[in-house]
Amino acid sequence: MTRALKSERRGPADADAVVVFLHGYGADGADLLGLAEPLTPHLPGTAFYSPDAPEPCRNNPFGRQWFPIPWLDGSTEAEARASMGESIRDLDAFLNRVLRDEGLDADRMAVVGFSQGTMMALHVVPRRDEAVAGIVGFSGRLLAPETLAAEAQVKPPVMLIHGDQDEMVPFADMRLAAEGLTAAGFTVYGHVMEGTGHGIAPDGLGAALAFLRKVLKKED
Repeated sequence: MTRALKSERRGPADADAVVVFLHGYGADGADLLGLAEPLTPHLPGTAFYSPDAPEPCRNNPFGRQWFPIPWLDGSTEAEARASMGESIRDLDAFLNRVLRDEGLDADRMAVVGFSQGTMMALHVVPRRDEAVAGIVGFSGRLLAPETLAAEAQVKPPVMLIHGDQDEMVPFADMRLAAEGLTAAGFTVYGHVMEGTGHGIAPDGLGAALAFLRKVLKKED
């Protein structure tokens, strides 16, 4: 049984494309849904969703988490694995529901993650039956890269974006993710946000937008 993820929706009633944001540890859906405002003029006809992760965050009672992080919150590795397993099923069901509600095929969806949301996107989306248009991963990492080649069902293009001064998720994880994805047969693009810590800088958002316009066929 899955837990129904709650999300606001922004965009036209008759959208022909959809972008799903996945927030980081200790945040919530509203943290990224604000990105819809600057993106909307450049992605006409697109609906935006940003679900709250299913669990309250152990370190922030006002935020949410996709799974606990042992070195941050004192959880065990077993708890983290079990929690992530549940969240994987929750997110998979949510993506199916969005496509059904919007009446769209998977190739009209893009998934944009930040930090722990990127970890979820890079783990869940390749293991689905149908490929989305693309994945954008800000400031995250690729979990279990050794299993990806065997378990990936689809290989949508991936844009990785990371700040070179990230104090939370090391910048080196961008290269490791790119190597793991490339080895598994994915097409990977990258953008380095110079001088940026654990966040989304304007140049990074611009790189993500260019990628989204391309994969969602919104270019002029």
